[in-house]
Amino acid sequence: MATNKKKEKVVVVGGAGFIGSHVSDALIARGFEVHVVDNLSGGKKENINPKAVFHKADIRNLEEIKFVINGAKYVFHLAALPRVQYSIEHPAETHDINVTGTQNVLIAAQEGGAQRVIYSASSSAYGDQKVMPLVETMTPNPKSPYGLHKYVGEVYMKVWSGVYGLKTVSLRYFNVYGPRMNPDGAYPLAIGKFFKLRQAGEPLTIWGDGTQTRDFTHVRDVVSANLLAAESDKVGKGEVINIGAGKNFSINEVAKLIGGPVVHEPARLEPHDTLADNSLAKKLLGWKPEVTLEEGIAELKLVHGLK
Repeated sequence: MATNKKKEKVVVVGGAGFIGSHVSDALIARGFEVHVVDNLSGGKKENINPKAVFHKADIRNLEEIKFVINGAKYVFHLAALPRVQYSIEHPAETHDINVTGTQNVLIAAQEGGAQRVIYSASSSAYGDQKVMPLVETMTPNPKSPYGLHKYVGEVYMKVWSGVYGLKTVSLRYFNVYGPRMNPDGAYPLAIGKFFKLRQAGEPLTIWGDGTQTRDFTHVRDVVSANLLAAESDKVGKGEVINIGAGKNFSINEVAKLIGGPVVHEPARLEPHDTLADNSLAKKLLGWKPEVTLEEGIAELKLVHGLK
């Protein structure tokens, strides 16, 4: 049925990336006028929905993104340089993107009249904790510049809500996987890397003994959390909310689900375990994960033509 109702404008910053492109698709399906901001340093043009309006712009350039964000109802901020090792080797560059870029998004959103900013935070802010599951009230203990940058972004969200009255919310993602994931870029890489190795007929490389555990969260569940966070009347003051499946698997278990021979390499500097307490997401957003790891990997095996 034809309608003359004007579509509401939303902006997905980092919308050519793995998660951002899925968020864009869902918003378009919901009838929004979606604008994608991306400099394509990590994202791919082929990820962008043809119904989205694409702006090749860099979040380090405030004037570029101000123009795009002006008049948007919601701003989904998913742009980052999410590589832990790279942040250790290049702290100034990654700070400029992950911290100054985030501040620029907030300035543009506040000045442009946005109703809310939904920020993609990271469980890397927790670092090593002595108790599982990880709950939002724990003191952050980031182990890398990247983890620190993502945590600082959360603080920026809260400050912008308090000082400027801009509604914000931070979603702490746990090990997101699914279609379009980059096996070479974002951290952590286990599932994407394993699929790439399996397709190449090479053994799956496990760093350390493989007993380390991760809370793997399917990208469809992360998308639903973003949509709920945009419209929930229970958030908007810079709340930090875990978005994780609430169940963890060892890297050895993941390798077994994907299949094929494995080889072990020396352990890397990373937390041994992650596990999300997702009760706050259920309380504030009405969110719960729907896709199990077994279902998600079985689906990816079909996509990759693997048995």
